[in-house]
Amino acid sequence: MFHHIKELQFNARVSKPDPRFATILLEQFGGANGELAASMQYFQQAFGAKMPHPDKYDMLMDIATEELSHLEIVGATIQMLLKGVSGDLKNASEESEIMQVMEGSAAKETLIHEGITNPQFYIISGGGPALVNSQGIPWCASYTNSNGDLTVDLRTNIASESRAKLVYEHLLKFTDDFYVKESLRFLMTREIAHFEMFQAALETIQPNYPPGVLQADPRFTTQYFNLSNGQNVRGPWNEGDMPITGKKWEYIEDPIAHIKETDGLEIERKSMKNELEQSHLLDSELSKLKSEEVTKTEPTGVCQWN
Repeated sequence: MFHHIKELQFNARVSKPDPRFATILLEQFGGANGELAASMQYFQQAFGAKMPHPDKYDMLMDIATEELSHLEIVGATIQMLLKGVSGDLKNASEESEIMQVMEGSAAKETLIHEGITNPQFYIISGGGPALVNSQGIPWCASYTNSNGDLTVDLRTNIASESRAKLVYEHLLKFTDDFYVKESLRFLMTREIAHFEMFQAALETIQPNYPPGVLQADPRFTTQYFNLSNGQNVRGPWNEGDMPITGKKWEYIEDPIAHIKETDGLEIERKSMKNELEQSHLLDSELSKLKSEEVTKTEPTGVCQWN
């Protein structure tokens, strides 16, 4: 049950109209990394988490709802940046505040012909934000990701918050409006806060590696294949210990020779037989554990959400 509060979470303000920046800001209204996409993604993920992870369900619903409030902030900012596009532009364009920003009718025609301002502001949405990105492409449900495994979804969310933070970081470069910058910094900072929330939630789910249920095949886990010509670069991604499992990296300097010697990686190393058996055993144990995690929380008889 939602209850709308008329005040914004952050008091968005704009010092003057700026239709050019309003167009760019649409990226966070109806774009792939925008607030609507984030909200719908977290709502979608929350349903599957309700029974086995009610605490994560609560978190996902809270953050999803906050993302809707951020969508409202972005939409309000766009609307204020478009002051004058609607009635004033139509009825008294030379006198409207927005035309003073555009420096007259010649600038208006140049603006439209060059496509700097999204024409949808003029001919479709009547001077208000639409659920499109900065190129005018409609919002699409394919922007959201929900995989039904909470450890995968939380990692997806960490990446989503990272991308959204970067978009706001870039948006800050395209406006000189002090008030707009304040709103953008607030929104950018909340992306960082959500990143921390999802990271903390992921760490409370154990085991959470590898993603999903099935374990990695130990015969093919540690190899790093040198598949590019030129200077070979070594680092913690291909030498020393692996960061999570602690196993040793195996650097395959000549992948072609290695594939031939192992008959396309089919030759099983005897030293790996025990590890392989342990991996299969863990597959069975985790499969049962993860399955019971869900089924034991499902009520019998009539289901009710509250």
